[in-house]
Amino acid sequence: MILEQIHDPQDLKKLTNEELHTLVDEAREALLQKVSRHGGHNGPNLGVAEMTVALHYVFDSPKDKIIFDVSHQSYFHKMLTGRAQAFIDPAHYDDVSGYTNSKESEHDLFTVGHTSTSLALASGVAKARDLKGEDDNVVAIIGDGSLSGGLAYEGLNNIIELGTNTIVIVNDNDQSIAENHGGLYRNLRELRASNGQVENNFFKALGFEYHYLDNGNDLDALIALFQQVKDTDHPVLLHIHTIKGKGFKFAEENREKFHAGGPFSLETGEYLSAGNKKDTYNSVTTEYLMKKMAADPTIVAVNAGTPMVLFNQEQRAKVGKQFVDVGIAEQQAATMLAGLAKNGVKPVWAVTSTFMQRSFDQISHDLALNDLPGTILVYGASVHGMNDESHIGIFDIPFMSHIPNVVYLAPTNKEEYLAMLDWSLEQTDHPVAIRVPVGALKETGVADTTDYSQLYKNQVTKVGSKVALVGVGNFYSLAEEIAKELDAKYEIQATIINPKFISGLDTDLLDHLTDDHQLVVTLEDGIVDGGYGQTIASYLGNTDVRVQNYGLEKAFHDRYNAAELLQENGVTVENITEQIVKALKGKHVLSANESTR
Repeated sequence: MILEQIHDPQDLKKLTNEELHTLVDEAREALLQKVSRHGGHNGPNLGVAEMTVALHYVFDSPKDKIIFDVSHQSYFHKMLTGRAQAFIDPAHYDDVSGYTNSKESEHDLFTVGHTSTSLALASGVAKARDLKGEDDNVVAIIGDGSLSGGLAYEGLNNIIELGTNTIVIVNDNDQSIAENHGGLYRNLRELRASNGQVENNFFKALGFEYHYLDNGNDLDALIALFQQVKDTDHPVLLHIHTIKGKGFKFAEENREKFHAGGPFSLETGEYLSAGNKKDTYNSVTTEYLMKKMAADPTIVAVNAGTPMVLFNQEQRAKVGKQFVDVGIAEQQAATMLAGLAKNGVKPVWAVTSTFMQRSFDQISHDLALNDLPGTILVYGASVHGMNDESHIGIFDIPFMSHIPNVVYLAPTNKEEYLAMLDWSLEQTDHPVAIRVPVGALKETGVADTTDYSQLYKNQVTKVGSKVALVGVGNFYSLAEEIAKELDAKYEIQATIINPKFISGLDTDLLDHLTDDHQLVVTLEDGIVDGGYGQTIASYLGNTDVRVQNYGLEKAFHDRYNAAELLQENGVTVENITEQIVKALKGKHVLSANESTR
């Protein structure tokens, strides 16, 4: 097997043309075997097998700097840079990240997992090269879907301003995660239809030397094109038309389905978890919004390039103009939300926590400063969300809850969640964000009748004394478990609080707790630093009540096991119960994630 003999990109340069073609076939088969068993980004990678082999055959990594955008198309790059075993041997499938990672290899210049970054990164790398008087090539690879992000335009603009060697490869497979949206994509379609010859050319207008390759899965043509532009002294853009999912029939036929996913059948193309039809927080959101939108034409759902979070293709067609996909452009989504709200409709934006952080200024300046009633549904904000260090969603509470005017809500079950969502869409006073619960759908069967217009009023679900357990959102059930443990082992009747609001404090309740409580314990599914618990600790700082804050250490936790990470951070029923008892006995011992006041 030729792939097993590739330990460094230099090994490719020793291969014959026939062997290079064989290598492409072997690498694609290895990828299919791995992603069908293990899951991962299948479609984006299948489409760039030839491109990646050609890149490493022509260029000289790591001297030449190859920078991947998003980097979920970097699997073949990893195979060719000493990490093939992670794609050949099932025992080593988890040895590498699904994204470029500078801790893995000198050939991965950056650890990156968010979109539209490669061009700005390349402009900095190229400028540094020029300042040092070096002569390496800087190659930035960006998908057509990533071009929708504003940072991509800024990168293109600055690459032209530098005016020196930067080779931009636009991997155009006419697809983002789902279908592309926006005016730029009309120009890309025109360029593809005219073999790159249409008069209106966005890239030429910016100042790039432009080359178009229609068959971007032709290895020989790619090698020739890369050899032609290598060592250029000015910015060059290669517009390369590839097939997303190339070599796997089901992925070529349904590009959205096979952007990424878990294990699947190579014979049928069906994901192995497809038989699970239980309701989820995603499905109840979809059902609620479709009914609400059918009854109220002023409700509009906004998404930034991940429409399947809300609606499948059939459902998107059904809701029609009441659904807007802005492409992978969270800043656009946040500010568009403000514009929609200002002009009298009821907008709701569904976004994954890790991607929402890309739009902090727009949420703060455009939505919150103007105090506009847009709704943000925050998905994946949990230790049980995505676990690659570039995609973790545990940082939302500190940055979201401290923006003035934003009402941040943390439901604990389906009934609370839908009540919050309904209130948010109908109120006209503030921007509202809802931390969509993560995990199995929890139902009480009892409608939530909370008046959410009474801001920052917490719910005491069990009245006790001595110790109060504040369980935020996903961790409310943890508070219940700890309360049971305290009762069963120590006959301590703890107060249990469901705060619901995490962007402000119920000061009346906290003041009341000081009468007959010695300890307040906060539990939140996110980082402790700057979180909701520390806000409570600060408020109670001048009282005799001690506060223990439990959550996660502020760090980029990478490919972790959630149970193990919680154990490491002291977030277990056993440890927290032990710390509570010690504190109540006056034998207080600090845990890893604890602050006292």
